[in-house]
Amino acid sequence: MKRKFGNIATTVLVLLGLTGCTAMTSDDFTNRTPTLVLEKYFHGKTRAWGLFEDRFGTVRRQFVVDIHGDWDGKTLTLDENFLFDDGEKDFRQWRIRKLNDGTYEGRADDVIGAARGVASGNSLHWTYVLDLKRDSGSSIKVKLDDWMFLQPGGVLLNRARMSKFGIELGQITISFQKIEEEAAKTQSEREAYAVAAQ
Repeated sequence: MKRKFGNIATTVLVLLGLTGCTAMTSDDFTNRTPTLVLEKYFHGKTRAWGLFEDRFGTVRRQFVVDIHGDWDGKTLTLDENFLFDDGEKDFRQWRIRKLNDGTYEGRADDVIGAARGVASGNSLHWTYVLDLKRDSGSSIKVKLDDWMFLQPGGVLLNRARMSKFGIELGQITISFQKIEEEAAKTQSEREAYAVAAQ
């Protein structure tokens, strides 16, 4: 019995070790295309569709975001207007600076301190602490581990894990798309990608 338990314990430890060794990093996406340049992608008008799932996989909220971005050569300002499926509206303004080492630093009124971002290939990895409003009027500080991946045709996929004290509270999934004047450009990029893939 002891030997059987020992074998099980060893197997669990090996699996945990493998999980730790295979954590995703920005370096994994260095050569992936199309290349995500944050200030270029979000300059102008963008629309996003998203949802929040709790840790049990139940969809709790859905939303649409209209975003206007302005890049002045130093700072990317993003005005985000949220409309939730229950009719609630919200607004967030991001102020994002590109640092000399190519990383990003972002600030918003409901972000504690600064968000730190690393772009690599078609990806951007953000981490930050959010002062999340609750229905009761109070707030809770939660950590966001946020990944974005640019796809052919201009679709930007976003997945964020929300946690508190290391315990996952849920996940946010968002899909971004350039709108209006960008539509023709993204269509031509999609066609060029299709040709290159043949």
